[in-house]
Amino acid sequence: MSSSVAASQILRVLRRDPAFWVPAADIFAMLTALALPWSTSLVAIFVLCWLGSVALRMDYRVYAQSLKHPMCFLPFALVGLALLGTLWSDAPWNERLYAVGPTLKFLVLPGLFYHFERSARGMWVLVAFLVSCTLMMVMSFIVVLDPSLTPKPKGEETCGIFVKNYIDQSQEFSLCILALAYPVMMLLREKKWLLAAVLVPIMLGFVANMVFVISSRTSLATMPILLLLFGLLYLPWRSVAVLSAVIAIVGSAWAVSPRICRTADTFSRDIELYQKSNIPTSAGLRLEFWKKSLQFIGEAPVMGHGTGSIRGLFERAAVGTATGASAVASAQVIGNPHNQTLNVAVQWGAIGTIVLYAMWLAHLLIFRADGPIAWIGFLVVVQNILTSLFNSHMFDFHEGWIYVLGVGVTGGMTLAAGPASTKTALP
Repeated sequence: MSSSVAASQILRVLRRDPAFWVPAADIFAMLTALALPWSTSLVAIFVLCWLGSVALRMDYRVYAQSLKHPMCFLPFALVGLALLGTLWSDAPWNERLYAVGPTLKFLVLPGLFYHFERSARGMWVLVAFLVSCTLMMVMSFIVVLDPSLTPKPKGEETCGIFVKNYIDQSQEFSLCILALAYPVMMLLREKKWLLAAVLVPIMLGFVANMVFVISSRTSLATMPILLLLFGLLYLPWRSVAVLSAVIAIVGSAWAVSPRICRTADTFSRDIELYQKSNIPTSAGLRLEFWKKSLQFIGEAPVMGHGTGSIRGLFERAAVGTATGASAVASAQVIGNPHNQTLNVAVQWGAIGTIVLYAMWLAHLLIFRADGPIAWIGFLVVVQNILTSLFNSHMFDFHEGWIYVLGVGVTGGMTLAAGPASTKTALP
């Protein structure tokens, strides 16, 4: 028997063996979560491997039935709208197709719901992400002590950043802090001191890193809201009052830390320079992008200007002014207005905005139950909604995949635990 014939027979056997492909899919999902804080290319590779593993054992009739639910068909609707939007956009075709790319990740969501409603290993993925972020937090402290250890090119180093950037890192660390709040609360209530002694130091490590090393302004603005939301959902009213006082005290202490003081001072200075001198500061540019985006939306409020049209609109708005890194704020050209709603509305108008908000709502409604898994899923959605006020996080690679993986895995696990689940368990 030739090796090619033997290999084909082995593949046929494996094709019929769920005991091989189902755990393989779980492992690839876990590897995706492990890679997410560190690498974009590894995430792409592991997602493709996961898709292949799930495709080999999927019951496509059942999967097709699941697409009737808003939580599954709305991601497809958003991608379909991005594809249709290429037809009325006046951007070059390469820019239209490039703008479709960030939406394609949402096609993975229905598959994650399907798989992790039937797999018992969803917790692997969540733990893998926490472990990976914990290692990143340790590396962040190490890089503070020895900046030469970062693989970033010379001159591009940032204090406390090993790979990627401080916005991505802050998104991860704040998510881990808040996700750990529920299990830590339950462990302390049940007096399981040993497990609590493992999780509490990890949580405090993330907090210390964000306070004393580096954090994004977006995280600083959204974390108190999310923490208060946790109290309102899961703590008695007396505890909520105490938590509010703690947030105020910690916020005051946080505000006087050297890192936060520099962040606040920079923000105030940025706004002042933009308003008085039209200087392209970070905060000032956001205001400029938002103002112009609202004007663009007013020109095409229903269907928008089409997929990939944002940069061209900003280029036309800057005609007659000197562009470039040293230009005034009003002359800056960008393909991302740093707000998810504006990003969608400029390209696809009110139709796109309705689809986006409906998808957020459909995913929020999955997590109406109590428990740590439902809290994590709810947290991922709400964090994304809040941080998308200041960034286009649904379309960003890192934050977008946190959303897809977090909502997909916890959503499937929550559906599996629900009384209406009609799943067929996988090995």
